[in-house]
Amino acid sequence: MKYLIAMLASFLAMTASIAMVQAADDSPKFAIVIHGGAGSSSSDEEWNAKRKVVLTHALETGTEMLKTGRSSLDTVEAVVRILENSAYFNAGKGAVFNSATGHELDASIMDGRDRSCGAVGGVRTVRNPISLARKVMTETRHILLVTDGAEKFADQFNDDSQIERVANSDFSTEHQLKRLKKAQANEMKNEKRSDSDKMGTVGCVALDTHGNLAAATSTGGLNNKQFGRIGDSPIVCAGTFADNQTCAVSCTGIGEDYMRNAVAFDVSARIEYRGDSLKKSVHGILFNPKRQVRGGIIALDKNGNIVMEFNTGGMSRAAADSSGRSEVHIGK
Repeated sequence: MKYLIAMLASFLAMTASIAMVQAADDSPKFAIVIHGGAGSSSSDEEWNAKRKVVLTHALETGTEMLKTGRSSLDTVEAVVRILENSAYFNAGKGAVFNSATGHELDASIMDGRDRSCGAVGGVRTVRNPISLARKVMTETRHILLVTDGAEKFADQFNDDSQIERVANSDFSTEHQLKRLKKAQANEMKNEKRSDSDKMGTVGCVALDTHGNLAAATSTGGLNNKQFGRIGDSPIVCAGTFADNQTCAVSCTGIGEDYMRNAVAFDVSARIEYRGDSLKKSVHGILFNPKRQVRGGIIALDKNGNIVMEFNTGGMSRAAADSSGRSEVHIGK
């Protein structure tokens, strides 16, 4: 009798253990990945430490939003706003200068549920371009508004706290002014600029507990860029892409490379058309000897698999998911 009771107790304990594992497996999944731009790693330890603090805050904010059931779309916008408001990244407040000593900002956002998207290019007075990009998506029948047209569109939201207006000089930092002067001095000497000096963007991709993907990217562009230049960040399918059936992607690097190769869409296409894994898709693009793509890619597939890959000297990046993964890296 004691033997039977012991066997029954063991069986019940095993059943309970299996039930707990199944419950954990059935719990809603979420994942988030962030990048703060590809390029050479800075030797300034204080600068790196401050960037890491901001990235950590952005990751914690996004993770908490996803944990509490917020949408991936709300999450990527909120995370990118944090990076746009930081002087330590090339987007919003810390944006690079163009050759005319001003700032022109680009951003895009995409909803994986139906490929809805919005983007702005060359904006000069919107504190958070990513939020204006979302307004383009939700309040117009268009995808991309640029320069004066985007500025005039922003005028419609003067009472909206998400679309705050600032003077163009508010985006300026001493750090980026030094970079501009150095680049212009090298140009006067006919010295070739390094690729790493041209890079810098922020982005976020997320999978929410409802199974929806979203992606967002924002940038100040290239240091000392020609006035009026627009890169890949506001170009859907080049710098940003999201589709619930495949993946969400945000890119950073030499924008012209990403535009001519439709990189963000190509990540998705390789998964959909060839059956590649997310990792194989991203790696195949960044290390294709026939088509140069300089920079980095962050991506999430529909199952929550995370990829953060780059072919430069470094890429600021962070990731977390519902399994407990949480990591933040600066440089390599």
